[in-house]
Amino acid sequence: MTVIIGLGIVIAAVFISYLAGDGHLWALYQPTEILLILGAAVGALVIATSRRSLRLLRLGLAGIFKRGIYDKALYMDLMSCMYLILSSAKREGLRAVESHIENPAESAIFSQYANIIKNKRVMEFLIDYMRLMISGNMSSLELETLMDEELETVRETDALPVHALRTMADGLPAFGIVAAVMGVIKALAAVDQPPSVLAELISKALVGTFAGVLFAYGVGFPFADALERRNSEAIKALECVKVTLLAYVNGYPPQIAVEFGRKVLFNTVRPSFVELEEHVRSTRHSGAGAGAGAQSSGK
Repeated sequence: MTVIIGLGIVIAAVFISYLAGDGHLWALYQPTEILLILGAAVGALVIATSRRSLRLLRLGLAGIFKRGIYDKALYMDLMSCMYLILSSAKREGLRAVESHIENPAESAIFSQYANIIKNKRVMEFLIDYMRLMISGNMSSLELETLMDEELETVRETDALPVHALRTMADGLPAFGIVAAVMGVIKALAAVDQPPSVLAELISKALVGTFAGVLFAYGVGFPFADALERRNSEAIKALECVKVTLLAYVNGYPPQIAVEFGRKVLFNTVRPSFVELEEHVRSTRHSGAGAGAGAQSSGK
């Protein structure tokens, strides 16, 4: 929603100020120059970018127009979910949570948190490392190293569409100049025409430069920054899981482990210590019930 609002502000500021200076909007309507700029920019993007990166870019651009999912409510649920899982593991051993890990959709714990189950990236990260913890063959240092390597890979993958979009935005002003030069060439070819005709041709040529710069700094770069911000929010959720699990592996009780996870969150979505404590306390009873259910099913 903020992306749409911001884009509206950019368009309104540019064109209202133009109209306030007695400009004529019809003079800016040059579809052939717009086609040249955008078509050449998209073509260059396709040449320079892999098919996978183009797919990630398409999905990312669609996502920035939607409401962000990484809010305080999601993190409260995520940390509560991890608290229940780790509490069950502490009471009954890591093997006791294996049924929850192997079939999250039917888990008495995970089924309480639909928004966590729907988040494929977070679920895969959490479940994969819980499996490694259950195996019992990795030290906390080895586990942390592997987590860091995976997070670095995720960051590099997420950076691909951002880099592609910024590269395209870098080229938009240049393609605007190309359109302007072509317009000037057309104007010079009509040098024998009256001054009014030449003035119109030159003004049309300058629209190319205007459009290229506007598309780059009013759309391209802001969209790339918005996509990067969304990626950063997604990475932060994985870091929260990482820190919480490592704290538990290093011997901290579940309630302290989720506090480790809370501390790595951005201030804008981080629940207070009291909020998290109350939320965790409210889940203890259901967590105990879930653990008992898992134990009885194991028997």
